[in-house]
Amino acid sequence: MARVLIVPCGCRGRELATRLRADGHAVRGTTREPAHADAIAAAGAEPYVGDPDRIGTLMGALAGVTVVVWLMGSIPIPAGRVRMLFEKLVDTPVRGVVYEGDAPEVARDARERWRMPVEVLAPGDDEKAAVDRLLGL
Repeated sequence: MARVLIVPCGCRGRELATRLRADGHAVRGTTREPAHADAIAAAGAEPYVGDPDRIGTLMGALAGVTVVVWLMGSIPIPAGRVRMLFEKLVDTPVRGVVYEGDAPEVARDARERWRMPVEVLAPGDDEKAAVDRLLGL
């Protein structure tokens, strides 16, 4: 099984963590707020405090991760920061990204530029199904 990092691990992320854990995956979930760590742990995920606005704070969370699930939806993160995330992922063990955010062109560019497996989600798409596709399940 794989280790999956969920950024951020709010309500939807915790529900996804529960589904992934039921399939035997190890899951790590991020939060900006240390007070939310208990809720992430209750969903079966390892909590990690990091801020998607500051990509460097997420680098430690990538240890041993196979798939990153970026569930930022319409939360504005500058395209340059998203691009920085993908540039940094190239030199990690991450082998796929499920991306839901307001800069899908950056994710598609990473898929083409570095041949990185990327699933770009639209509202309502099943995040777990996208993880399963990346893992070849």
